[in-house]
Amino acid sequence: MTDVDVLIVGAGLSGIGAAHHLRTAFPGRTYTILEAREAIGGTWDLFRYPGVRSDSDMHTLGYRFRPWTHAKAIADGPSILSYVRDTAAEAGIDRHIRFGHKVIRAAWSTADSCWTVTAVHDGEPVTITASLLYVCSGYYHYDAGHTPTFPGVDRFEGTVVHPQHWPEDLDHTGKKVVVIGSGATAVTLVPAMAEKAAHVTMLQRSPTYIMALPAEDKIANTLRRLLGPQRAYFLTRWKNVLMGTFFYQLSRRRPHVAKSMIRKATMKLLPPDFDVDTHFRPRYQPWDQRLCLVPDGDLFRAIRGGRADVVTDRVAEFTPKGLKLESGAELAADVVVTATGLRLLALGGIELSVDDRAVELSKTMAYKGMMLSGVPNFVFTIGYTNASWTLKADLVAEYTIRLLKHMDAHGYHQFVPVNDDPTVTERPLLDFQAGYVLRAIDEFPRAGSRRPWQLGMSYAHDVVSLRHGQIEDGVMKFGRQPAPVDA
Repeated sequence: MTDVDVLIVGAGLSGIGAAHHLRTAFPGRTYTILEAREAIGGTWDLFRYPGVRSDSDMHTLGYRFRPWTHAKAIADGPSILSYVRDTAAEAGIDRHIRFGHKVIRAAWSTADSCWTVTAVHDGEPVTITASLLYVCSGYYHYDAGHTPTFPGVDRFEGTVVHPQHWPEDLDHTGKKVVVIGSGATAVTLVPAMAEKAAHVTMLQRSPTYIMALPAEDKIANTLRRLLGPQRAYFLTRWKNVLMGTFFYQLSRRRPHVAKSMIRKATMKLLPPDFDVDTHFRPRYQPWDQRLCLVPDGDLFRAIRGGRADVVTDRVAEFTPKGLKLESGAELAADVVVTATGLRLLALGGIELSVDDRAVELSKTMAYKGMMLSGVPNFVFTIGYTNASWTLKADLVAEYTIRLLKHMDAHGYHQFVPVNDDPTVTERPLLDFQAGYVLRAIDEFPRAGSRRPWQLGMSYAHDVVSLRHGQIEDGVMKFGRQPAPVDA
């Protein structure tokens, strides 16, 4: 007997969603969520910087089973956090969470069909056993973000802060702010801080593709009034999936067309004399890295209004009063925000072993982007890089439900994907050129050259394969718990 049937690691967007799917499908199954921090919400509780918001629309970032009913489709962080916490509270999931439990090890025993999981709570080890281990810890390193070494930073007389650890008492009112970076965090911070700062400069080494979208989805709001929340949510979700898929495919197959569309849209939102090609013309193709979204063009409005500007250059060194750039120019600053990226951490840093043999993640292959070759009764969640995270998280949970029902029907206790095809070659798990991915991808499991070992990036295809595809595919192996041997 195990302590619980299912042990979920992480009480963020994915973990709460996984628990909701499980309790709905199997009211009699027991589960526990171990959360390293002291609150529900994961990423949406961790990040507290000004203007923090979604970079996907909430009709796809929201759960399939819980319609997003707010007027704004591009939502702020506190609204998303409330959405996750309300989901947990209304379903009673919050009563199954053990806070302050950081999982450090998990050991599988084939003989017992059981995971023994070790967590640290108040400095002491705690163990819990489970039949299924379901890791929903995301892939961000929560302890620290990525900050390059900047010469002279110790001489700087102002404040330096990374967005991942935003001080509650930081007041930037009337101050000169420099935000180093050009990704989603930077383009969120600049217009938000510009509302109070004397001036904000976005200092970037190279440009990023940025698109303006309406904060409110008028079609979604109209459909909700006419059809009610459930049907409107379903239609809007698929509308946004199909639109996103179309633009992604256009970007990959006709990049010159996508670049032209983005450039023309950007020029309309900036001053007539703005140097668009220097500051908003990336060297890479659209969707080689994730596109940044700005609701209602707020970044461009801040630039047009003179409250913010963009400088494309590199930091040579910090000075007591600001930054000296490689071009020789200097930027005065009271506050410098290093929006220089995140760090990735595979499976929350959990050490896995199977029958006393350590699992080397980089030598495993990801089955359907959600399980590991040779690792039994184990599921993890990694979302899409070209669409909302929760689209994939929901599908992972739905497939897991189908798999468990299949096991119940056949009396199985164990499942394990096995890669015994020598013609399947390895690929990076995340085929993405963002710096935060490239810095850590060698520490992650590998993907394969064809299905089911590929991490798919098409929601429509995954709906077919994960929601309706065969469970018995020749790759997934099943077994029953060995009968006990009499002493």
